[in-house]
Amino acid sequence: MARGVYIHIPFCHQICNYCDFNKFYFKNQPVDEYIETLGKEMALAIQKYPDHFKQIETIFLGGGTPTALSPEQLEKLLGLIRTYIPMDSVTEFTSEANPDELSEGKLQALFAGGVNRLSMGVQSFDQTLLKKIGRTHSNEHVYETIALAKKVGFHNISIDLMYGLPGQTMAQWEDSLAKAFALELPHISAYSLIVEPKTIFYNQYTKGKLHLPTEDLEADMYDVLMKQMEAHGLQQYEISNFAQSDFSSSHNKIYWENDEYAGFGAGAHGYVAGIRYSNHGPLKKYIDAVNKGDLPIVYEHIVTENEKREEQMFLGLRKTEGVLHHIYEEKFNETMLTRYRHVIEKLVSEGLLEHDTNGIHLTRKGRFVGNEVFQQFLLED
Repeated sequence: MARGVYIHIPFCHQICNYCDFNKFYFKNQPVDEYIETLGKEMALAIQKYPDHFKQIETIFLGGGTPTALSPEQLEKLLGLIRTYIPMDSVTEFTSEANPDELSEGKLQALFAGGVNRLSMGVQSFDQTLLKKIGRTHSNEHVYETIALAKKVGFHNISIDLMYGLPGQTMAQWEDSLAKAFALELPHISAYSLIVEPKTIFYNQYTKGKLHLPTEDLEADMYDVLMKQMEAHGLQQYEISNFAQSDFSSSHNKIYWENDEYAGFGAGAHGYVAGIRYSNHGPLKKYIDAVNKGDLPIVYEHIVTENEKREEQMFLGLRKTEGVLHHIYEEKFNETMLTRYRHVIEKLVSEGLLEHDTNGIHLTRKGRFVGNEVFQQFLLED
């Protein structure tokens, strides 16, 4: 049964140099038709899986840039969501946002439509770095937009930061952290730059024109991040996420707990009825499929029992609390140690995992090499 819903809005007024998500320049795109198609896709999915949408807990508008839409388009979208998605159990409704696109009219449309959490892509408070990564906002946009959001009624506000950016120094990173903490927000996410294929940065990287910090400097930035977050009262609950009590992201926890969620929109991914799937990315293919009365799925994979176990381990270990014994046993009718004793003992001996009566979790040392730890839990079917 799906616990969450992800809805993809693939339109942007500016394409960021690091972004590999499905996206299109806003101008001359069939935005209104796309919104209508989203409603049709939701209706088709609920018709196919009527029992899987009864207890939706979270909704997440991602992109692209949801706030690229006009207030009227946002109202239309949110109205369709309320029409097709049962809202009785929804406790968290998040929208991603760009600081320089959130007018008071858009904020009011979001708030009136049920959105109660904003996730803003700030990335850096250094204007030189922002220009390098293709962002168009200024620090003033951030300050003004957060003040305006609070005025409208938003209190659950998160910002994203990035480190390991081209040419970024430790001084620039520490300055961005200081400015972020001064905002006194209840949640901050911080991600290291990953150079993905089909991005502007990837093209620069292959030509030797992208100059990134060393691995040691990036690790030092992560070390400073964890120390500073703790010092400012934001607890690390996942490798890249920090929050005050009761402000952790419920939607993202669905992913890390390996539970099911529906994905709607061009290029969206979902996990429903034991099947992981992805939708057509090109707008025309997506819209045409839905208009024919078909779910716009281009790829499906039935998750095997071994894959479910693998995902439970490497997704769950992203969380600070790790993988809990009782949750694993409830899902798989076996103990974690039955299958993973030797791996766990090895990683504990290397100081990368801690194992107690509750379960297993990464040590502080383990957080620096999380991907290497996760790979140890891959099984063979």
